[in-house]
Amino acid sequence: MERNKHDLPALFQQLGLPSEPDEIAQFIASHSPLPDEIKVSKASFWSPSQQAFLQDEILDDSDWAPVVDQLNVLLRKKVP
Repeated sequence: MERNKHDLPALFQQLGLPSEPDEIAQFIASHSPLPDEIKVSKASFWSPSQQAFLQDEILDDSDWAPVVDQLNVLLRKKVP
């Protein structure tokens, strides 16, 4: 049985976003830093369906939760 791949490119695909490494880096750079008081799932740059997906995955502690956490950390960093 093949397990689904849960990594950053796969998360971006799941969200309907470009998922090549340079596209992910560009997305993160253009949306960073995310203020501490805003939950990653509540950021204004997500569509309502993207927000719901991110929130559900975190609340359900699903297989996606560690990848969503990784994205959260990356969005909090100041990009030079």
